[in-house]
Amino acid sequence: MISTRGRYALRVMLDLAEQNRDSFIPLEEIANRQGISKKYLESILKVLVQNDLLKGLRGKGGGYRLTRQPSSYTVGEILELTEGSLAIVSCLHDDKNPCQKKSGCHTFPMWQKFDQMVHDYFFGITLADLLA
Repeated sequence: MISTRGRYALRVMLDLAEQNRDSFIPLEEIANRQGISKKYLESILKVLVQNDLLKGLRGKGGGYRLTRQPSSYTVGEILELTEGSLAIVSCLHDDKNPCQKKSGCHTFPMWQKFDQMVHDYFFGITLADLLA
C-alpha cells in the first residue's frame, strides 16, 4: 500500500511542476495549496532535496523548485524514494533476511512477474504525463 508520504510527494512534485520552474515556491504556499501540514511537508521535501529531485533555498525569496523537466521524473522514482521498495512480498526485496524457500517456491515467479509489471507501470509514467 502506498502511504500518505508517497502520495503527498507526488502531489508536491506535480504542484511544483505546474508553477514557474525558474522561481522558488515557498513551503507555506505549497502546504496551503495541497492541504498538507508544513511540518509533514518539510520531512517529505527534505528527502526530495537530499536526492536532487528538488532544489531548496532558505531565506527571503526561498522555497523549492524542480531540478529537471517534468518529463524526466517518473512516478516510480518518486514513490521508491519516499516509500522504499514497492515489492508486494518481502521475498522480492528483503536481502537481509532472504526467504529460505525461494528457490523451490512455486509462487515466486508469479510474484516476480507482478513486481515487474508494477515497476514498469510506475516507471513508465512521468510528471508531464500526469499533467497532460
